Amino acid sequence: MRENVASISILVIIFVLGLTNLWAGDSEIRLLPGETARQELPLVVEPETEPVEEATTETLPLAEPAEVVAEAEPQPEPEEVVAKVKPPVVIPPPPEPKDNLEQAAELMDMKGLKNYKQALDLCMTAAENDPNSFRANWMAAKACRLYGMEAQELELSDWEDTCKSYGKKGMGYGEKAIALDSKKSDGHYWYGMNVGIYSDSVSILTALREGLKDKTQDSFEAAYKIDKYYDKGGPIAALGRFWQVLPWPLSDKDKSMEYYREFQNTKFFGIEYNVKGNVFFAELLMDKKKTKNEAKAMLEQVPKISSNKYWNKKAKELLAEM
Repeated sequence: MRENVASISILVIIFVLGLTNLWAGDSEIRLLPGETARQELPLVVEPETEPVEEATTETLPLAEPAEVVAEAEPQPEPEEVVAKVKPPVVIPPPPEPKDNLEQAAELMDMKGLKNYKQALDLCMTAAENDPNSFRANWMAAKACRLYGMEAQELELSDWEDTCKSYGKKGMGYGEKAIALDSKKSDGHYWYGMNVGIYSDSVSILTALREGLKDKTQDSFEAAYKIDKYYDKGGPIAALGRFWQVLPWPLSDKDKSMEYYREFQNTKFFGIEYNVKGNVFFAELLMDKKKTKNEAKAMLEQVPKISSNKYWNKKAKELLAEM
């Protein structure tokens, strides 16, 4: 019996020792009497961060200029850019309206009886609106001469009345222009030229009785002195004609010849504008036997340099007299 008790005691001791070892390995089992089981919080494991390397600034290699140009997109040449840009449309301002005298000058250049009359009306209106206008007065004198001479060359039935009336008016405008500015040839010259058409209509003797000889001579000589090449050598030819047409004993053929020779040596002789100069000069040359052949040649040139029927007719008549 005692042996059984001893065996049981040994087993109990072994059992107790085994339990002690189990408690040592399990925390929950090792709780003392009266303690409750403790629940441990889960362990939070932070993710490991990789070590950050210090930033290092790398210096990029600079491209060579040639490489940059090669890689860059090609740009158009300046000329190409300009060509592609359309210039803005610029609308010019309307021209200023022409005044009466500008219109008159254009009409006189166009020639013809109707144009001369329109020019004359414009000039006379300008002179009326501004009586002290030198330009308006001498242009009115010129228009009177051109209108009267055109009527004569067209051989209108009333050409004598036209030349008498407008020749007189032209002299008045010419005198006014001389009074306004005697240092210019315009007034002097056109005054004398209007005496010419007036004399053609009333006769030289009538003009002389009216005392126009000295006024005409003074005017042409003044124009010659100021500008003898005015109106394509007009003052030279006018003085030649002046001394040619005066009746004896006032005429001076030698003076006339002298002026005509001077005129002949200018570039204005033998042109269409001065075709009457050929006729007048030839008329003087016909008076002397030694210059008749020269006169004939000069008259034969008239239809070659001008289609003016009046002067062609005059030249033909003079040739018939030779």
